[in-house]
Amino acid sequence: MQDVRVLAHDRARGAQAHRRRYPVRVQPDPSFLAPGRFVDSDHRDVIAFSRETCAGARSDRESASRLFEAVRERLRYDPYTIRTDPNEYVASTLLRRTRAYCIPKAVLLCAAARAAGIPARLGFADVKNHLASKKLLDTLGSDLFAFHGYVELWIDGRPVKATPAFNAALCARFGVPPLAFDGEHDALLQAFDGQGRRYMEYVRDRGLYLDLPLDEILRTFAELYGTARPPGDTHDEAFHG
Repeated sequence: MQDVRVLAHDRARGAQAHRRRYPVRVQPDPSFLAPGRFVDSDHRDVIAFSRETCAGARSDRESASRLFEAVRERLRYDPYTIRTDPNEYVASTLLRRTRAYCIPKAVLLCAAARAAGIPARLGFADVKNHLASKKLLDTLGSDLFAFHGYVELWIDGRPVKATPAFNAALCARFGVPPLAFDGEHDALLQAFDGQGRRYMEYVRDRGLYLDLPLDEILRTFAELYGTARPPGDTHDEAFHG
């Protein structure tokens, strides 16, 4: 898969420009709006979902905020839904599901944003979840969650990041406020829960992609967590795909 980084002239500005948070509006690459194999933003079901969610929105910020919440709540977060079947990572397929983990949810948000005319890319990072259940930690054999998925959306000429992973009911269960996204500020996973306990820790940036690098993800999962079939997988292939 092609890894498309930020625009060349933004990179040249260096860290100082990054700290100023892109004060000058720039146009992202047109490929940030193009449909992909997994991010099938041209599928009629994805278009219908996006249009219905954004109906009446007065700006891209409002549309992005609505799409974020719709994806966050439509698919209940479930880490035991990891699949090796590529079809289970296609945005239009996900609209027929009720549960998913962070990567498919990011795919759906990215596709819905593009369908609404909002340039978007998939982003990934390795994180540590300090409040993960013992069952999940025992299943993975690690507290490192590789390739946590989020979305970079270009709104008003600059990129903002959002992760729609955890639905509100799950957040309430663990005493963590659900993330809200206003289309202007980043909405990434919280560092601490409602009681001040360490929650999520970002440890490695995996980069930005136009479409889902599924082969790379499954290969990494196999290396980190072994070759056993992931929880809930019904596909015939092994964990490494």
